Amino acid sequence: MNPELPTVPSVAGGPPWLVALRRAEDLLIVLALAIMVALPCAEIVARKFFQATVPASSTWVQHLVLIVGMLGGALAARDNRLLSLSTLTTFFPPRAKSAAHVFANAVAAVVSLCLCLASLDVVLESQRRGRILALGIPIWVIQLILVLGFGAVALRLLWHGGNTWRKRLLAVAIAAVLLGMIRWLPLEPAQLRLPALVILIAAAICGLPVFSILGGAALIFFWSGGDPVSTIPNKHYTLTVNPTLPSIPLFTLAGYFLAEGGAARRFVALFQAVFGGIRGGPAIVTVMVCAFFTSFTGASGVTILALGGLLMPILMSSGYSERNSLGLLTGAGSLGLLFPPCLPPILYSIVASSGGATSIRMEEMFQGGLLPGLLLMGMTMAWGVSRGSKQAAREHRFDARVAWGAIWAAKWELLIPVVALVALFGGFATPVEAAAITALYAFVVETFIYRDLKLLRDVPRVMAEAGLLIGGVLLILGVALGFTHFLIVAQVPDKGVEWVTATIESKWLFLLALNLVLLIVGCLMDVYSAIVVVVPLLIPVANAFGIDPIHLGIIFLANLELGYLTPPVGMNLFLASYRFNKPVPEVARASLPMLGVLAVGVLLITYLPWLTTWLPGQLK
Repeated sequence: MNPELPTVPSVAGGPPWLVALRRAEDLLIVLALAIMVALPCAEIVARKFFQATVPASSTWVQHLVLIVGMLGGALAARDNRLLSLSTLTTFFPPRAKSAAHVFANAVAAVVSLCLCLASLDVVLESQRRGRILALGIPIWVIQLILVLGFGAVALRLLWHGGNTWRKRLLAVAIAAVLLGMIRWLPLEPAQLRLPALVILIAAAICGLPVFSILGGAALIFFWSGGDPVSTIPNKHYTLTVNPTLPSIPLFTLAGYFLAEGGAARRFVALFQAVFGGIRGGPAIVTVMVCAFFTSFTGASGVTILALGGLLMPILMSSGYSERNSLGLLTGAGSLGLLFPPCLPPILYSIVASSGGATSIRMEEMFQGGLLPGLLLMGMTMAWGVSRGSKQAAREHRFDARVAWGAIWAAKWELLIPVVALVALFGGFATPVEAAAITALYAFVVETFIYRDLKLLRDVPRVMAEAGLLIGGVLLILGVALGFTHFLIVAQVPDKGVEWVTATIESKWLFLLALNLVLLIVGCLMDVYSAIVVVVPLLIPVANAFGIDPIHLGIIFLANLELGYLTPPVGMNLFLASYRFNKPVPEVARASLPMLGVLAVGVLLITYLPWLTTWLPGQLK
C-alpha cells in the first residue's frame, strides 16, 4: 500500500506570502468596485451642477467590469466556488468521488489554460493595432487581465484537484497528457472533435464547472473547425465592456450590502407586524421578503441562504408543517426574478438586442415583467394562505403601534426600491448610473445609518464576496457568448427556424413546446448562461411566429424561474438542502406543490400575452 503524501495547508491559511496574496486580491476587487460606484455618481454630479463630464468615465467603468469579472473568477477558483451543476458525484462512493473530482479539475484546468493562451493572441493583436483606451493607456494593457485571470484560474483548479500532493500531482499529470494529445497527436483536429467532446461530457458528469463546459465546447468546435480560438476571449471582452453591463455588478453589490446588513431582520419584523394577524400571514411575509431580496441579489441563491434561518422558525411556529415550510421557502427563493432591478431581465435585454434581430430596452423588460411577477407572487401567497392556521392568526393580533414601530425602524431600507426605480426610470440617470446610486445608497444605509456593517471590518469582506459572485457569473457569460457565436456562425438559428416552422404550424402549439424546452433548460443550466446561449437561438424562431419580443422574454425568464424548482437538478433544491440540512429528495417532494402552482402561473403568462404587453404599451 502506498501511503498518501502529506496534506498541503489550505489556501485559507498557509505561508505569509499566500495570505498576503489573498489580501491583495481582495483589496484589488474592493478598489475596482468602489471606483465603479464612484465614477457614475461623480458623472451625475458633474453633469447636474457643473454642466461638465468626467473624462472617459463610462469607458473606464466598462473596463472595470472586465477587471472585476476576471479577478472575481480568480477568487471563485481560489475559494473552490466555481459553479458546477452536476450532482451525480454525490451518489459516487468516496474513492470514485475523489477520482472524479481530480479528473474534472484537470480538464477544467486545460480549458482555462487554452483560454489563457487564446487571450494572449487577443492582447498581441490589440498591441499590433495600437488601440488606445483613454489617457494614453493602450487597450492591451487592460486586456492582459484576461491572460492573468484565466492563468490564475487554471493553476487554482489544479491546486483544488485534491487535498493532498498526490492528488494534485495526478491532476497535473492528467492535464499534461490532455495538452500533449492536443499538441502532438498525429491526427487532424477534425478527427479529434468527437473524442474531445466525449472527454468533456465525462468531465461534466464528474462535476466540471459550468464555465469550463461552455468554454470547452466552444474551444473544441472552433479548434476542430479550423477557426481561431481567440474568438472566445475576444467575445468575452466584447460582452464585459458592453455599455449597459456595469449595472449588473453594481445592483449585485447593492443586494449584498442589504443581505449582509440587517435588512432581512427588519423586513421580516415589518411584514410580520403588518400581516402576522392574517391567516397565512407568515406565508405572505415569506413571499414578500423573498421577492424583495431576489430582485436585488438576482437568482444567485443568496435569498434562500440569507433568509432561510429567519423565516423557517416563523413559519413553523405559526402552525405550518416542516414540509410545507420547506416547500414554500424553496419555491419563494426565486420569486422577484421579474422585478426591477433584478439582473436576468437586464442581461436578457442586452443579449436580445445585440444580434440586431430585435431591440428591447431594459425598462420595457421590467414593465413587461411587473404583472406576471405579481401574478406568481399572488398565486404563491394564495397557496401559503390555504395552508395557514386560523388559530395561529388569532393568537397574533394586529397592533398598530408595533406595526408603525417596525415601519419606522425599516424606513431607510423601504426607500431603497424607490431610489432604484426613480433613478432607473426618472430620466436623469442612465441604467449604470442608477445602479451606482442604488449601491451607494445601500452602502450608506447599512454602514452609517444602521451601522450593521463596520466600515473597515465588514464592508471589504462584503464587497469581495459580491465580486466573487460577479466574477463567477461573468466568467460563464463570457465563454457562453463565444459558444453562442459558433452556433450563429454554423447557422444553427436559421436551421432551427426552418425546422420548427416546417414542423409546427400553430403559434400556441409552439408556445407549449417552448415551455417544455425552457423548463428543461432551466433545470440544467443557470439562468445567466441560459440567457446568453439560448436567447440568440430562440429570437429568430419566435419572430417567425410573430411573438412579441417582450412577451418572449418574460416567458423565457418565468420558465427559468420555474426551472430552479424542477428535479433532478433545480438549483433551489440543492441550496435549500444545504441551508436546512435536508436530503435533496425530501426537499424535492416538499417543493412539488409549489412547482405545480408556479407551473400554472407560467402557463397563464404564456397564453395571456396582455399580462406582459399591456403595461409597456401604456407607458410608450
